[in-house]
Order: sequence, then C-alpha cells, then structure tokens
Amino acid sequence: MPTSTTRVWIALALVYVVWGSTYLGIRIVVETMPPFFSAGARFLTAGALLAGIVAWRRGPAALKATRAQVASAALVGLLLILGGNGLVVLAETTVPSGLAALLVAAVPMWLVLLRAGSGDRPSPRTLTGVLLGLGGLAVLTSPGLGGEIELGGVLLVLCASVLWALGSFSTGKLNLPADPFTGSAYQMLAGGAAGILVGLCRGEQHGLDLTSYPTTAWLALGYLVLFGSLVGFTAYVWLLRAAPLSLVATYAYVNPVVAVALGWLILDEALTWPILLGGAIVVAAVCVIVSTERRT
Repeated sequence: MPTSTTRVWIALALVYVVWGSTYLGIRIVVETMPPFFSAGARFLTAGALLAGIVAWRRGPAALKATRAQVASAALVGLLLILGGNGLVVLAETTVPSGLAALLVAAVPMWLVLLRAGSGDRPSPRTLTGVLLGLGGLAVLTSPGLGGEIELGGVLLVLCASVLWALGSFSTGKLNLPADPFTGSAYQMLAGGAAGILVGLCRGEQHGLDLTSYPTTAWLALGYLVLFGSLVGFTAYVWLLRAAPLSLVATYAYVNPVVAVALGWLILDEALTWPILLGGAIVVAAVCVIVSTERRT
C-alpha cells in the first residue's frame, strides 16, 4: 500500500487534473447536446451511482436522513449544481472552456466577500487579494465588452461562480446529513433533477434524438459522470479529512491552468492577451488569498 503522503498526492493530482479537465468535457458535450439536459443527466446518474455505492459499502441505513437534512442538501445542490455548474454548462455554448475556468477561479474571492458580509473581518492582505482578483476579472471580461466573445456568456459564468461560492458558504451553516457522501448524493440528485426541469422549461426536449449525438459527446458525458462527479469529488472529500486545508485549497489556482492548457491543445482555443494577463492576475490573487487564509 502506498504511504499516507503518497495517497494524499495521488488524490490531489486527481483533483488537479480531473476537475481541471471537466471544462474541456463540458465544451465537447454542449457542442451537440442540450446544456441543461446533459448536465441534469450527468448529475442524476452520478447521484444514483454514489447512493448505490454508499448503500453497498455501508448498508442502506447510511442513506437515512431527516427531512430537514434532505431539504438542506437539496438547497445546496440547487446552488452548486443547478446554479454553479448549470450556468457554466450553458455559458460554454459560447464561451471557451479555458476562459470559463479562469472566471470560475474567482470563487475564493466571493467567499471572502460572503464571510465579510456575515460579520467576519478579512485581513488587509486578503482584501488586497480580492481587489487584485477583481482587476483580473475586469481584464478577462474585456473580450465580452469588445464583442469578441458574447458578454452574456461571460456574465453567466460570473453568476455561476457567485452561486457556487454561496452554496459552498451555506454548507457550513446548514443541517446536512452526517455522512458527506450521502449528502453529496442527495445534492447531485436534486441538482440533476432541477437541471432536467429547467431543460424542459427551455424546450430542450424538442427535436431530441439520442442517436444523433456523436460518440465523442457520449464519451465526454461519461467522463464527466464517472471522473468529474465521482472520482474527483470522492478524492476531494477524502482530502478534506486527510490533508491540510491549505494544501487542498491549491486546486483553486491549478484547475484553471489545466483547463486553459487543455482547451488550447485539444480544442485550439486562442490564448489572447486578455486571457493570459487576466488569468495570471486572477490566479495570483487566489494564491494571495489562499496563502493568507491558511495562516489564520
């Protein structure tokens, strides 16, 4: 068996690469598949698989939770999966995957602002990181303001990052199932079901032909289910218990680098100066915030 330190770095590498690659997978999927239907199917499948794994490994009793706990998990699922992930999926129909990942990297900044709004007092260094990151976001959104990329898609990703931050922030305030894997299963099932409902409201069912989608789209969707929603999340949850939070938090500034590199290598996404400069500023800001917060 590998040593504890080795297992930590294996899990961390999975979070780095797998979560960074999900933006590429999403971009491939939405080229042909409807956004909310595909995202809803992804999380419904992943939630059912995770619930089955929990029941198999720990017994059906491990899935028991009170109504209040299920409702809290559903709320977090709506914020994280329908809002945070669903809007990113919709945005990637027009926004490059690398740019989407860089915009989502702003989540730690929104978390700092949410904490400040709840009465917490961030340090001056943390606030400096937030201001630096906001400057980076201004650079990243400039292509949308200039008409090179649809501004609506950029704004959708920014809204998604705020909702993801709100869902993450709410997790520590709500009464969730004691088992984090059980809670995650309920979150994915609620978020996935809501995604299907939104897809129906948008009319994505009209002209739906499952046989018309290319093999690459199905493979990408399968990758998102098995690796993005199961392997990546499981590794992340295990890391939260086995490694220092300061080390786990480094995913926030590694994921966008992986996403930009994969988008450039595989999808031939352009590396324009706003993406390079704005992305560097955002990553630097997140580094400042993470390195400062781990000292407090």
